[in-house]
Amino acid sequence: MLSYYDPSSVRVLVVDDHELTRLSLKLALSSQKNIQLVGLASNGQEAIKMVESHHPDVIILDLHMPVMDGWSASSYIKSIDPETQIIAYSAMEEKQAIALQQKSNFDAFCSKETATQELVELVTELAQKADSPTNSAVKMEING
Repeated sequence: MLSYYDPSSVRVLVVDDHELTRLSLKLALSSQKNIQLVGLASNGQEAIKMVESHHPDVIILDLHMPVMDGWSASSYIKSIDPETQIIAYSAMEEKQAIALQQKSNFDAFCSKETATQELVELVTELAQKADSPTNSAVKMEING
């Protein structure tokens, strides 16, 4: 993880209970010039603590985790920092994802089957929306 703050980069937090997924995303995101990985968490409770201390622009948040799942964590996160963009990162099917987007605190859904570059593009796009004056939530789906 980078130890300095670069205001031109997107601050990203990765939250997933599978170590291999966290480390794979860390590797993929850390290689991007405009992305600063500010933390890795293994459950929603850890994510909330990291949001309070690191204030990420975008969070890649797994939905199914022990201790606290992504749905519960997203509610707390939005209450702490409503402008933080949250990507629901899951292996769930498309129909479930559409229903999720209509009644959730997530700004986008990304399948775990999505190509890495598409996820990176989604992170960058959401970060730009977080910085926009209107800051409207984006409901989109990226399929892999």
